[in-house]
Amino acid sequence: MKLRHRLEAFFAGAVRSIVTLLPMSAVRRLGRAVGTFVYLIDRPHRRIALENLANAFPGRPLAERRALARRMFAHFGALLFELLKFGSWSRDQMLAAVDHEGEDRIRKVLAQGRGVLFFTGHFGYWEIQAMAHALRHEPVSLLARPLDNPILDAMLETIRTSTGNRVIQRRGAVRRILRDLAAGRSVAILIDQHLHEVDAVYVGFFQRPAATTSALAALALRTGAPVVPVFALPMPRGRYRLIYEHQVEPPLADTPDAVREFTQRCTDVLEMYVRRHPELWLWMHRRWRDQEPESGIRDPGSGVRIPGPGSRHASCP
Repeated sequence: MKLRHRLEAFFAGAVRSIVTLLPMSAVRRLGRAVGTFVYLIDRPHRRIALENLANAFPGRPLAERRALARRMFAHFGALLFELLKFGSWSRDQMLAAVDHEGEDRIRKVLAQGRGVLFFTGHFGYWEIQAMAHALRHEPVSLLARPLDNPILDAMLETIRTSTGNRVIQRRGAVRRILRDLAAGRSVAILIDQHLHEVDAVYVGFFQRPAATTSALAALALRTGAPVVPVFALPMPRGRYRLIYEHQVEPPLADTPDAVREFTQRCTDVLEMYVRRHPELWLWMHRRWRDQEPESGIRDPGSGVRIPGPGSRHASCP
C-alpha cells in the first residue's frame, strides 16, 4: 500500500477523533476554516473554479466570483468534517439534526412499490442526505465509484452504510439496479459529473453543452420507476434541511430523443438549485471539458447503460 494512502488515512482518522469531541456547529466552523485555507494554497483547483464561475455567471464582477469560489471551498471543507462527525452519531442524534420538506410527496411515490430513482449532484450535503433518508423511510442503493485510497474507501463505505444503505459499484451495476427496482427498492444516482462522450448524452447546463450520464433517464424509461430530485441544505447551528422535490415526469412520447429530453429535465432541476445556492456546488470540477459533437446531440437510445460515475465521492440521495 502506498505511503501517501497511509498518510491520508492517518490524517482522516485524526480529524475524526477531533470532531467527535466537538459540537456540530464548531465542526462546521473548523471545516470551513480548513476549506478556506485550501482555497488559498490550491491554485489549480481555484483556477478551475474561477473559470467555471466566469462562464456560468459572466455578468458578475470578478471580486464577487472570487468571494463565491472562496465560500465554495469553505463549504466543501465543512462537508468533509461534518460527514465524519455525522457518521459518529447515534440514529437518534442524526434524526434530531435533520428537518424534512416534501415528505408527503415521497411517501406517495414510495407507496407505489416500483422503487424510486433519486438523483442529485455534488451539491450541499448529498452524503448526509442519503444517510438521513434511510432512517426516516427506507434504505437505498447508492451508485458509487471507489476511492483510489482503499483505506479511505473502506472508511467512507462504513459511514455510508451505517444507516442501512447499500453501495453499488460499477461492475455489474445494471443487473443490481434493475433487480433492486423490481423489488421496490430505491436507487440513487449523481448526474453532474463530466462523462466521456461515448457514455454520455449532451444537455444544456448553464447554457453550455455538458456531457451527462444517460443512465438515470434510460433506467426510468425502461422500468417506469419514478424519478425524484433530492437536496440537502445547511441550516444554522449545525443542522440540515432535506428537500424532496416534485417528481420529474418523463416525456409523453417514446421518441429516439426521449433519453436526452428526460436528462435535460432532470439537469434543469439541479441547475435551479445551483443558481439559488451556487456556493454549495462543486465548481472546482471540470464539468464542461469538450463541445457537443458536430453531428448534434448523441442519441443514447433506450437501452440501459451505466457509465462509471465521474466523481469518486458519488452517492445520493
